[in-house]
Amino acid sequence: MTNWKVLIDKNIWKHVAIIFSSIVVLLVITFALMQVYTLHGQGKPLPDFTGLTENQLQHLIKANDLRYNIIDSVHLDNVPKGVVVEQVPKPGEKVKKNRKLFFTINAWTKEQVIIPRVMDLSLRDARVLVESFGLTVGELIYIPSEFTNLVLGQHFNGKPVEPGVMVPRGTKIDLIVGRGLSNETTVVPNLIGMKLPEARRVTQSVYLNIGSVIYDQNVVTNTDSLKAFIWKQNPPSKKGFTKRLGASIDVWLTNNSSLIEPITIEDHIEDILKSESAREPKVTIEDELF
Repeated sequence: MTNWKVLIDKNIWKHVAIIFSSIVVLLVITFALMQVYTLHGQGKPLPDFTGLTENQLQHLIKANDLRYNIIDSVHLDNVPKGVVVEQVPKPGEKVKKNRKLFFTINAWTKEQVIIPRVMDLSLRDARVLVESFGLTVGELIYIPSEFTNLVLGQHFNGKPVEPGVMVPRGTKIDLIVGRGLSNETTVVPNLIGMKLPEARRVTQSVYLNIGSVIYDQNVVTNTDSLKAFIWKQNPPSKKGFTKRLGASIDVWLTNNSSLIEPITIEDHIEDILKSESAREPKVTIEDELF
């Protein structure tokens, strides 16, 4: 029999038709069984969980034989803390038993942001920078300075605060601002042995400012700088040495205690006398720092 006669043989086409029909029937049965197995179209509409806390939604979860997972949190000021603000799948969608839901909640605590460094910036630039970090400018504390409207320090809750500290978004940061020099003078305090934050408080208490800050070569990391103390200052604290209100004191910091010269009894007595002198109301300014 030739190839052509084989192709037109009715028996061959009959077998092909049987095979094709069997495949179609098998596919139909498979899809039907899958729909029965998966309960296609028989899911329940999903409740709306938005506005509920985790404790409140757990009853609905159990009643509907569902599971859930909190995958994210956001910070919204106009929404109660701890409630669901978004869910996946969406409310109303049909889901089957044991389906896992994913929730996004409004955080219980306020968002934390870092305090930027605004010292040595103009008041205008400092205000823009503070607000760009999600903070607000609180009280402006003016003190005598060599520069007018230059930010000389920053306070949080009435105390100096270093850049990088985490605070809640919207926190008020008070700014210490220069208002120009005064013709009145005050004694130069002895800052030797002090850490930088303490030195800033002491200088500002006598209406002076910290100028340049120079770290020793052994101060490498941020931890080193926090532990560093002043071993030299310019101008020095000497008997009869005074500066105009608002002037600056340059300081050198180190972690090497051998750089600090031993304090003699005479030096100690001199520091006490100058400290007592600094407390006397010899100067008068319109605004007080504290």
